Amino acid sequence: MTNMTGAQYLSRALDAYGVDAVFLVPTALSATLVAMENETSIKRIVTHGEKAAAYMADGYARATGKPGICMAQNIGAANLAAGLRDAYLGCSPVIALTGGPYEWSRGRNYYQEIEDFPLFKPVTKSSRQVFDVARLPDQLDQAFRDATTGKPGPTHLELAGHTGDIIENQSFEATVPTPGDRRSPALRVAPDPEAIAAAVAALRSAERPVIVSGGGVRTSGAAAEVVALAERLGAPIATSLNGKETVPGDHPLSIGIPGLYARASANQIILEADLVMYVGSQTGSQVTLTWQVPPTSTRVVHLDIEPTELGRHYPDTVAVVADARLGLTALLEALGSVDTGPTQQWRDRAAELTARWRESVSSLTSDDVEPMRPERLVTQLNGLLPDNAIVVSDTGHAGMWTAGYLDLTQPDQGFLRAAGSLGWGLPAGIGAQIARPDAQVVVFTGDGGLFYHLSELETAARWNVPLTIVVNDNRSLNQEINPYTVAYGGELTGRHHELWHFDDVNLATVAESLGVTGIRVTKSSELAPAMARAAEINGPVLIDVVSDIDAVAPKGSAARAQN
Repeated sequence: MTNMTGAQYLSRALDAYGVDAVFLVPTALSATLVAMENETSIKRIVTHGEKAAAYMADGYARATGKPGICMAQNIGAANLAAGLRDAYLGCSPVIALTGGPYEWSRGRNYYQEIEDFPLFKPVTKSSRQVFDVARLPDQLDQAFRDATTGKPGPTHLELAGHTGDIIENQSFEATVPTPGDRRSPALRVAPDPEAIAAAVAALRSAERPVIVSGGGVRTSGAAAEVVALAERLGAPIATSLNGKETVPGDHPLSIGIPGLYARASANQIILEADLVMYVGSQTGSQVTLTWQVPPTSTRVVHLDIEPTELGRHYPDTVAVVADARLGLTALLEALGSVDTGPTQQWRDRAAELTARWRESVSSLTSDDVEPMRPERLVTQLNGLLPDNAIVVSDTGHAGMWTAGYLDLTQPDQGFLRAAGSLGWGLPAGIGAQIARPDAQVVVFTGDGGLFYHLSELETAARWNVPLTIVVNDNRSLNQEINPYTVAYGGELTGRHHELWHFDDVNLATVAESLGVTGIRVTKSSELAPAMARAAEINGPVLIDVVSDIDAVAPKGSAARAQN
């Protein structure tokens, strides 16, 4: 053991755990940050807000599986907790380090002080306080363990002192952890053979099976196994938004994303299925259209690492508790060969519905109208994305357009999506690009989402982060057209524009003012040259695509289509 300060231990331990960037708003853990400079190569990314720091750590974590680290002093802790909401909903291993009140200052109206600690409970898997530096090693280790085992998620440590200064300035005897990346899945759980046998029996008996590949498949690195299972069974395969990259968009069995942010054909196929198998999915309201697609009476096989999710929403469930890769491997071994002849008609039906949907939207995806339709924008992006692209999609309309129209076809292409926090896309994309310099991150967001954290363009420029930001710029929050139409009694009247219109701002010019290369696109023929130019620039690029303000993405439906 060696005598060291808390700051030295924290810096060395994070380095040993494989952390290569931290995201923060000063002043938090100042001595630790200096120790990082002196003893490690960890990047210290200063952001323009604590929420953005949490989102960057989240993007970093989702891109690598390694915990993303965000920091804030006591006064910024509430903002940091708000930023963890998306990581919690998205099952992302983020670790938040914050300062806390001094023992002598509690309850005395000390400047800027409140009890922030309770704010972290709803948005973390675990939240703990460290009052004595001797507890820092075991508490930090447990925070990493909690974040990366089972269903991943954010964790929090509150370190004594407004900036964590009490903990980082104390000295103690400690041993730095053995070097080795901590990442999810930290432990892989093998399935019960009896559960596998029951799942095999259910799958073999199904006449119209469908597989839904969720985010847990991505976390487990089980994309090849889930596609192999679909091929073995001859079953159509859908994905959740979190699992989008796990199934090639051009695979003949692929039917796209069902639920709320959906292709109508995917919902129709699942409604006609007699068995749905979910892998690495929480079967939440979005992917199931509030448990209507499929209805709760449907027979389900559910493979997930989190036991409490199995059968939660679908009573007739064959449950398999396992890591996705180990569980799928066991299923494939137990299945053996399968005669897919009897289900050929079912596959033909799924292919027919998918083709019919593509035909129904063909005019939206191919017409060169001005201003551009978002369907056209995203469909064009399919052919312009680099082979190593990681698409980071904001929520709302950005999530809807990419859910329905983005097809990832290359094995090294990835997809990360906001779990519900508008504005997440830009900072998360910065974090993902810092984490994965070997990839090309492409952020897809709207002008409404971009404005949330517009200042982080300066962060991208300051660090010369080479991401590409594609903005669906409709000069509005036009996803609100439908709800405001209802609120106004069926027709937009009066001063409705005050509630969802923005001024027409040239975002390319704004980007240039913050040190980011800006390109404005007003017609579909300009998109390919803009993407080509972005690929040649060693630094951040924002492509401001002027789009149709009246283009509203359709939400999923549980109504069966006519044959």
